[in-house]
Amino acid sequence: MGREGYWTTDPKDALRVGPGFRLDAQDAAAKPGFDGHKSDGELALAEGAGILADLQERLYAAGTVGDKRSLLLVLQAMDTAGKGGIVSHVVGAVNPGGVRYAGFKKPTPEELAHDFLWRVDREVPSAGQLGVFDRSHYEDVLIGRVRQLAPADEIERRYGAINGFEEELRESGTTIVKVMLHLSKDEQRARLADRLERPEKHWKYNPGDVDERQLWDEYQAAYQVVFDRTSTEGAPWYVVPADRKWYARLAVQHLLIDALEGMNLDWPAPEYDVEEEKRRLAAS
Repeated sequence: MGREGYWTTDPKDALRVGPGFRLDAQDAAAKPGFDGHKSDGELALAEGAGILADLQERLYAAGTVGDKRSLLLVLQAMDTAGKGGIVSHVVGAVNPGGVRYAGFKKPTPEELAHDFLWRVDREVPSAGQLGVFDRSHYEDVLIGRVRQLAPADEIERRYGAINGFEEELRESGTTIVKVMLHLSKDEQRARLADRLERPEKHWKYNPGDVDERQLWDEYQAAYQVVFDRTSTEGAPWYVVPADRKWYARLAVQHLLIDALEGMNLDWPAPEYDVEEEKRRLAAS
């Protein structure tokens, strides 16, 4: 059965945040729209890798001849939810030459001296690129809100600034796919425990993650506000259950493929006579 055969509902519809969406009602272990098992999902992911790579190359080729369009994947999640796995197993299947990756960590003193969108705007994908934000401008209304790193009125201002920023990106030709990987608290505990049991994973463990777990409910509430305020018609949020890594990877891959297919990308027409070049090459 092909990769589409196990989907009973298009994940674009099954995962999209719409009116009345409640994060606390979502099952992090679910696999919305997919009727297969892990083995089926892994086969579908492998099949989709070639499709995604082909579409991404078409986008990159179009950018070399003046097409201004690009694609931006925004990844947000609690720690251990699998952002790195998405980058490795989904985005990693395409030509890295056409990828612009940005991982946003704690702001530097220089970044703090500017508006919160300053450092983000510097990393947006250029024409023909697939951009990836591993964390993003949403950190400034998530951890910023939970940890009270900015005054309440400034946090409120940022929601509108984000919507305006994303609308400008869209008007300039960037399609935005915003994904929140929804991990359960129990699964996060298990993944953190696994890192402590395996020496080769110790480097990935951060004691601060346990501190953040004490604020789990506050973060979930902050995400709910993000969805309420910034899931727009042109740049909606998709909440992807992440307790099953294979499903999360497959769903994000599907969302990227769908976005690229929506661009109706064709290979650029050559600005030379193909048959004449064949003749010249054969004679050289």
